[in-house]
Amino acid sequence: MDGSIIAFVPRMQGTASQDNVACPPSNCTCCKLREACVLEECHHESVATRLRVKRGEALFRAGDRFRLLYIVHSGFFKTSSLTEDGRDQVTGFHMGGEVIGMDGIEDDHHKLTAIALEDSNVCSIPFSALESTCSREPMLQHRLFKLMSKEIVRNQEIALLLGSMRAEERVAAFLLDLSRRLQERGYAGSEFHLRMTREEIGSYLGLKLETVSRTFSKFQEMGLFEVSNKHISGLDRAGLEATMEEAGLQRAAARA
Repeated sequence: MDGSIIAFVPRMQGTASQDNVACPPSNCTCCKLREACVLEECHHESVATRLRVKRGEALFRAGDRFRLLYIVHSGFFKTSSLTEDGRDQVTGFHMGGEVIGMDGIEDDHHKLTAIALEDSNVCSIPFSALESTCSREPMLQHRLFKLMSKEIVRNQEIALLLGSMRAEERVAAFLLDLSRRLQERGYAGSEFHLRMTREEIGSYLGLKLETVSRTFSKFQEMGLFEVSNKHISGLDRAGLEATMEEAGLQRAAARA
């Protein structure tokens, strides 16, 4: 990416508090998350602006005008939408290197709300400037297309998860996905701290809080991991995959 993308981003739209001011422009060349970032293949100085968001504050809310894409530099976010009956439905969890805000591309307004689950930093990029740069940087355009395709595939996988899998399969799939994403970013995939509550996990997986807690307890009794409060250790990926396979076979047998 060349220097045509401006290094100043207007203040966020009344979501996070005013003391979440912009940090100095980030430098993609030195960023430890470069390989996991949407900008990784550009090989140019970053002109994104770093923003701080405190735990519990919104990066953007449903209905806000869409202007920026956000790349999580550190911390953890959840995205959610309001259902017709007024419930807050969690739609995703986002960690370092992942992009938030693409839900606003369709009609220039966000459909989702993004909340920081811990004190976090994001790199914000004006989408209009990004579009302009894509016309001159085919590699960046290709990267963005791949990113959007990945989001579509992930949404399809979630639909499959919620539509056909039993509770044990859903929780196992969630933990395996989280472990894989952490490993891709150089963290331990077998030991990590859950930034989200079990209630939020249940909302995401379409399960009641009691079901999530009961499944966690069962998996711990099976020796698939140890859990203390929100800390997971000794995650047995092969065991979780076997549990999913066995539950799938049982589900298929029940339909036969």
